[in-house]
Amino acid sequence: MGKLQSEFDTYRSKMNDVILSKNNLVIKRLFNLDTNTYADGALDAKTKEMLGLVASMVLRCDDCIKYHLGKVHELGTSTEQLYELFAVANIVGGSIVIPHTRRAAEYWEELHPAD
Repeated sequence: MGKLQSEFDTYRSKMNDVILSKNNLVIKRLFNLDTNTYADGALDAKTKEMLGLVASMVLRCDDCIKYHLGKVHELGTSTEQLYELFAVANIVGGSIVIPHTRRAAEYWEELHPAD
């Protein structure tokens, strides 16, 4: 695991634990809904994670982008497929998405150094 991924995963886990420890029912339900949204259904989990990645890029949420990059990597997305996702996000979101594409590419290189 590379430095970027390790730092992101550690921080995300730590803060999720803090948030969930407060026992707020609405937040717990929201977290559960988010988890269940990406489970296999009429669309498979990989497709849903790809959709989540594109949406996160268009919305310009770097933490969300990293999360979905990790998931699409786990689910076997190729670098060629990833760059098609980047293309869709940039067409939909416009040039404002380019800096997020750079950071996403950097993170992917750490996740998937073979390409």
